[in-house]
Amino acid sequence: IGFALWFGPRILPSEDAAPANGVSCPDLEEEPPSAYRDTPGAVTGDVLCRALNRPDLAGLLGTPGETATAASGDNGTAPLTDGKVAQPEAEVTFDTYTVNVSATYNDLTIAQYVKLLETGGQRDHQPLSVLGRPAVFSSDHTMRISIDLANGASGGPVEQGPLARTLTVALDREDRGGSYDITVWSESGGLPEDGVLLGIAEEVLPAVEGPAG
Repeated sequence: IGFALWFGPRILPSEDAAPANGVSCPDLEEEPPSAYRDTPGAVTGDVLCRALNRPDLAGLLGTPGETATAASGDNGTAPLTDGKVAQPEAEVTFDTYTVNVSATYNDLTIAQYVKLLETGGQRDHQPLSVLGRPAVFSSDHTMRISIDLANGASGGPVEQGPLARTLTVALDREDRGGSYDITVWSESGGLPEDGVLLGIAEEVLPAVEGPAG
């Protein structure tokens, strides 16, 4: 919990019908795991990617002159849950920043997550309210895995990547469990102001959930 896995673009963007930011979300042809069918209201990586891959994302990041270089989506499940917890995610990459948005449909509340951060020694966490819901800022390093394509795409050692800033927002106002994570990092190690993540959340999450969200 509390960090993003950095693998690079897992799915190449389509060249067809590219939006104003330069890349398109790929079509995820595989059927989502059963956890998605068993979770009412669960969105997919397609939905997250379309909501995140917006023409004004670079402007929201404070780098309006940049064009996205890659966009991806994934219909994954949360680690250590035996595939029972849906955890879709999407990622858009720029030269300066990479933005990842994920949704986790578990029973962990923001209040419980804050206690986990405190137990783990997280000192720069910041509880707040976003869109009328409990939320918290936290920081952690991404994890980098080297892929050796010359040896059958075998995985190399896991290394510590750049520092990332994450805004975790409850799925609902009552904080009944589950959350969205919006994570931003840069290969240079620099991070935007927290207000940047707030701006992204306020634009992207309503697009994910629709008017009734």
